[in-house]
Amino acid sequence: MEEKTKKILSRVALALGTVSTLGLVFVLNKNRRPGPIPEETWARPGMWVTFRAELMPGREREARTFRVHKLLAQERVSLEGFAGEHSRDEFERLRLD
Repeated sequence: MEEKTKKILSRVALALGTVSTLGLVFVLNKNRRPGPIPEETWARPGMWVTFRAELMPGREREARTFRVHKLLAQERVSLEGFAGEHSRDEFERLRLD
């Protein structure tokens, strides 16, 4: 084979290998789904949480209640319509009366 033909074939082989590897990565990521939320998780996205009255004095319960937007690391959450990250200790405990 000529040198020019070898270069072209090696580049084509490299390109095909790259394309197939990328395709495999996309297929594997597509099949990966987030696992179930553990039972001991204190909050879930969409759940309503209420700040403790000591942290927001003078506000009624409805004004201290926000919806969880996203779970973060170390028992922290971000809220819809309220800036920042907030820890579990900032909220009232759920009463099951």
